[in-house]
Amino acid sequence: MRNPERVLNSLGEHSKNSSYKFERLYRLFFNEELFFVAYQRIYAKAGNMTKGADGETIDKMSLSRITKLITSLKDESYQPTPSRRTYIPKKDGKKRPLGIPSFNDKLVQEVLRMILESIFERQFENSSHGFRPHRSCHTALKQVQKNFTATKWFIEGDIKGFFDNIKHDVLIGILHERIDDDRFLRLIRKFLNAGYVEDWMFHKTFSGTPQGGIVSPILANIYLDKLDKYMKEYTDKFDKGSRRKDNAEYFKLSRKIAKLNYKLDLVKDESEKLSRIAKINSVKKERLALKSVDEMDSGYKRIKYVRYADDFLVGVIGSKEDSEAIKKDIKQFLSEKLQLELSEDKTLITHANKSAQFLGYEIYIRKTSTAAKRSKKTGILSRVFDSKVVLHLPTETMRRKLAEYEVLKMVTHNGSQIWRPLSRTKLINNDDLEIIDTYNAEIRGFYNYYALANNSASVNDLFHIMQYSMFKTFAKKYRITTRQAIAKLRIGKSFGAVYNNRKGERKVKLFYNAGFKRKTEVNEQTGDNLPSTIMNNSTTSLKDRLQARVCELCGSTDDLEMHHVRKLKDVARKQPWEILMHARRRKTMAVCHSCHKRIHGGKMD
Repeated sequence: MRNPERVLNSLGEHSKNSSYKFERLYRLFFNEELFFVAYQRIYAKAGNMTKGADGETIDKMSLSRITKLITSLKDESYQPTPSRRTYIPKKDGKKRPLGIPSFNDKLVQEVLRMILESIFERQFENSSHGFRPHRSCHTALKQVQKNFTATKWFIEGDIKGFFDNIKHDVLIGILHERIDDDRFLRLIRKFLNAGYVEDWMFHKTFSGTPQGGIVSPILANIYLDKLDKYMKEYTDKFDKGSRRKDNAEYFKLSRKIAKLNYKLDLVKDESEKLSRIAKINSVKKERLALKSVDEMDSGYKRIKYVRYADDFLVGVIGSKEDSEAIKKDIKQFLSEKLQLELSEDKTLITHANKSAQFLGYEIYIRKTSTAAKRSKKTGILSRVFDSKVVLHLPTETMRRKLAEYEVLKMVTHNGSQIWRPLSRTKLINNDDLEIIDTYNAEIRGFYNYYALANNSASVNDLFHIMQYSMFKTFAKKYRITTRQAIAKLRIGKSFGAVYNNRKGERKVKLFYNAGFKRKTEVNEQTGDNLPSTIMNNSTTSLKDRLQARVCELCGSTDDLEMHHVRKLKDVARKQPWEILMHARRRKTMAVCHSCHKRIHGGKMD
């Protein structure tokens, strides 16, 4: 049986050749080693303990379960179970549909995702950032900040109901350009047509990718890669000129300064020299108000483009008419080639001096007439921040987040609105550490996302509301005043809770106090939580534990099943299996069928 590392890396090597067509891919689903890798990659997610429409979860995973799955794939009797549909709230108050697949389907989808990623990842454009290894919202924003300098217009792109409107025939046609394997494509179509169950009613899917499905993001990127490549070709045709024309008035003043400096060297009288220096400085000040190039030069045009999932941003160095034509052409391409529709109310053309919305940030081009830095080479003052991209955290975003956490109320005082912190009744029954951990996680999560903002220090506004909300929550928990709660939590210059661990050692849990300094670089850990397909790992520990055929609880030799729990902290420490899981710090335990049955029956002594 071929090593999964070699299999996937081989696919990746072939994918470098854009004319290469992949055949006999379906047989890769007969390689149980790929399923072990897939299992290892997805087992830790808490959502795997949520039942699908078939009522099954990741619990009871076994070697025989994988064998049965591979057998059904071999004779093509495998049929994905319809997803169980639920809804999650969106920021605008609406709800987003989410499908919960069965775990067997998740396992097959993860194998499918690994294969597709090996084939297509290398052909994706650099402008694509959504749901790709080592890429994220932050890498997209950094690309905007780096490449969109001097942009004149923004086109904020949003595709209407993208994930629900992907056309199956179009997607299969795109896949067929690289894949010549009917069985493989039939399997993908099975997932696309699997449908969903809502209120015990089956609904067939005629378009879109399975919401919540592991394979959906890679299929979406394959679909929209056509847009990325169209924009690359469009940019090559649109871009014009190697550089802007010089500003004649600017260089006229530069020549004047040069002449004055030349004459200055010939002057010996000290008072006249000071007079001439003052004149030179006056001309330099006049020149600072001008640009060295003609910003209205119609012979110089550029397009910049970045996409994250179905949101994209286009920067245009050109006229508004150019921007309108670009938007029209993108709309036509999406309609004719991908059968998608631009959202008219969200696809806006915005002047770069105003704010465009992208991935939760406000983005605009800074304009300044103030000289901020002197060149090390020439000694000339320059506007180093002029025409640079600014990533801005909106105050309204913080207000909405605080309202979502239910820690804020708006009070009108003397005609102006004031933010007032609220206690969180839902938390008062939690222990002190859990309360502090909740606030810390929320503050860190918000700051980590908006750390790239030029005004990241404004997160302090959110921090102070969260801090006083915590004080009020503790005050309500212990039925004391807020001032007393502050005194109770005071630890030096910080706040927190003191506790003893299981060894009786005194420990301190501090409230967040690390500040909100702006981050200028993107850490690789900020990438989307997707594993890399190009593998370097050997056999998986989960596989080894199953194949050992020795029950980790009673020691008997038998076919094993993997017992899973959603969260280790939710497992008590009363029964032997619970104590063992905590001792090993694992959410899994390989046990025989008899022990597994007793665990679920609550009869394990």
